[in-house]
Amino acid sequence: MKITVTGSLGHIGRSLTEILLAANNEVKVISSSSERISDIIALGAIPAIGSLEDIDFLKTHFKDADAVFTMVPPNNYFDHDLDLTGYYKHLGENYAKAISGTDIKRVVNLSTFGAHLEKGNGILKGAHYVEKTLNALPSNISLTHMRPTSFYYNLYGYIESIKAQNAIYANYGTHAIPWVAPEDIAKVVAEELSSFDNNEKIRYVVSDELNGEETAKILGKAIEKPNLKWQIVDDETVMNALKKAGMNPEIAEGLIEMYAALESGLLKEDFENNRPHTFGNKKLKDFAQEFAKEF
Repeated sequence: MKITVTGSLGHIGRSLTEILLAANNEVKVISSSSERISDIIALGAIPAIGSLEDIDFLKTHFKDADAVFTMVPPNNYFDHDLDLTGYYKHLGENYAKAISGTDIKRVVNLSTFGAHLEKGNGILKGAHYVEKTLNALPSNISLTHMRPTSFYYNLYGYIESIKAQNAIYANYGTHAIPWVAPEDIAKVVAEELSSFDNNEKIRYVVSDELNGEETAKILGKAIEKPNLKWQIVDDETVMNALKKAGMNPEIAEGLIEMYAALESGLLKEDFENNRPHTFGNKKLKDFAQEFAKEF
């Protein structure tokens, strides 16, 4: 198969590309950075360097593909001019325009849990709009939205408070947090890209489930801080910390709303109703070893 992968060689892209190549697919990797060319070639894939803002560029590199993996790359939350929801909407529309009129039969889109909500999900509403846009593609295209849960690597954002105060401060964590590893996402995406007869529109991906206290215990053991605490604080406390750090205030508010929805259960409603039958292989205790090296 000829498969085009967006997202460059990021957390998911590298593992996904390696899996697809190992299965003897021809893989083209779209990246915005020419510095990635040598790495992409070294893996055995075809580099396509350009901007997701350029619809003609996307059409050129989508037109010969049997299947494509679409995702909206991360952006700078500290850019005070960034309209995050608008950014998602724009790229979702670009993908839809680039896919329409091609012979592509399979599209796997990286979304997120909470994307079933049009409101109340904070910064995840952008993913909701991308799903809605791609759902309008012609019916002959088989489309699946991947909805991973909370990424393990988000825990790196707490290193500073762990070092300074031996604590993780968050407005969520009372209940089980569904964690996921990018490698586990890549495996499931690869499965979906090779399947053309799957009518399932949504697929959740999760690796482990632990509440805040359990998460802190595992991380604490790995970094030799057995008394590490997961401290639940109110929304305002987290908001003030994010704004003090220089985050775009609108995005900070979106993060607070998202995590508050996780705490209330709103974010997980559809996930709970459509739980995957199996979890990924990489557990939090495995990630904790990587966390310890970064720490």
